[in-house]
Amino acid sequence: MLSAVADRLLPVFGRLSVSTDTDADTAFVPGSIIAANHTSLADPAIVLAALRRLGAEPVVMAAAGLWRVPVLGRALARGGHIPVFRGDRRASAALDSAAEALGRGRLVLIYAEGGLPRREDVAEAAPEAFRSGLARLAERTGAPVVPVGQAGARRITSGNVAKQLAGVATAPLRRPDLHVHVGAPVRLSGADHRERTERARTAVTRAWRTAAARLDEPAAFAG
Repeated sequence: MLSAVADRLLPVFGRLSVSTDTDADTAFVPGSIIAANHTSLADPAIVLAALRRLGAEPVVMAAAGLWRVPVLGRALARGGHIPVFRGDRRASAALDSAAEALGRGRLVLIYAEGGLPRREDVAEAAPEAFRSGLARLAERTGAPVVPVGQAGARRITSGNVAKQLAGVATAPLRRPDLHVHVGAPVRLSGADHRERTERARTAVTRAWRTAAARLDEPAAFAG
């Protein structure tokens, strides 16, 4: 349901284009992990809308606090999405739930950076350091990782609360360009979690560079 809502509402706020390194039927093998860069509160909707256009509707690993938002929380629960309790003894339960979903052939979307960047500008920048959860999940399940890069979300909303509200309010008038690029699946291998984690970040960064270049972003090759 969230993917359908995102796909229907997004055209109000921006112009989305999508590209892929490979055929979507090949990229989204059942039981795959989708790893995307995280730059704005708007980008989950952008990524979900893009993936739906490619025939993929994943469950999302997201901050547990979202389940406390009345309407959104019910939608997340009904859709089988996975709450992540950061810094809590329940944190490991999210990986258990994700592994179960992958075992049932679901796609699982994860934001391995673990949070939003703290800067307030709208410019593009390379993904920040990844946490180890993605690598551990891939090692545990053997699932391929589909790297996804999105660019333009910060044109809708970024910065402090006032700027974010202003961005959302004016986006229907501005309708900024947005782009999502889906890279070819990768298998994470290596001697330790750090090496596997860095391989994942490199793949997502490559997808992000492609997305940013499609928008002619001057910072597309930074980082």
